[in-house]
Amino acid sequence: MSALVKIRSERDQMSAIERRIADFVLENAQLLRDYSSQQLANALGISQSSVVKFCQKLGFKGYPDLKFSISEALVRADNGSHVPDVPATPDERKRTLASTLWRRKSEAEEATRLINPPEAIAAATDMIGAAGRVFIIGLGEDDIHARAFALKLSLLGILTVHNFDTAHMTASMSAALPGDVLLVFSEHGKQPALCQLGRYFRGHGGRVISVTRHTSNALRAHADVSLLVSAHDDRAHIEPLLYHSALQHLLDGLFVTLCEADAERHARLQANMERIQPLLEP
Repeated sequence: MSALVKIRSERDQMSAIERRIADFVLENAQLLRDYSSQQLANALGISQSSVVKFCQKLGFKGYPDLKFSISEALVRADNGSHVPDVPATPDERKRTLASTLWRRKSEAEEATRLINPPEAIAAATDMIGAAGRVFIIGLGEDDIHARAFALKLSLLGILTVHNFDTAHMTASMSAALPGDVLLVFSEHGKQPALCQLGRYFRGHGGRVISVTRHTSNALRAHADVSLLVSAHDDRAHIEPLLYHSALQHLLDGLFVTLCEADAERHARLQANMERIQPLLEP
């Protein structure tokens, strides 16, 4: 695990001072090589010993070790994402762009896997598998994944209530029972309406699973289980692609776990696929 991924994955368990250091390092990773531990401490208004303890808590010998690890990760990322300004041929440029995108997606998927502990994945699959009904909502582009995952759960014989409108979902949730699950997709987790849905659902004895970016956001505070996606890139046209790829990989893992954990679910999937296939044939 790279130093930056490790910092992101452990940020939520850090103290207030440690989170300040973590945020500074994540936001200024490219500039860190020019900072000594004392300069970093001065920039944050904390003691040098706090910086050293932060590094050691992450498993590094000290600040120089952390700085070296981050620099090494940045060099690898630069080498992997560099595209020559004047490629030899158009075909070579296409191949370079394709391989770079593939590599960046793989890195995002690995980081996402690392920041979701096995306990969180197990808790989410257990909750979904035991639920009488699974209510699923996502707004805007988040609905793409919400809709697709609702279909997958239906194929397993899990009763789903999917909606992309908060008013309609509120009405649907009036029939929710204790033990039902609300699965909320929100990349940034900042929509007040979704947070209100989470509070309402938990007030009726339901359980909430949030799927968001690996950031501090309001929606996570209202969830029983938070599933996180790590996808970072300075290029505005690349970062959304990494997010969707890493999120899909995470959801695929949940689906496979649900499918293979119960023989009856697997049998229902096979039966449903056999019934659906003739409908898709010309």
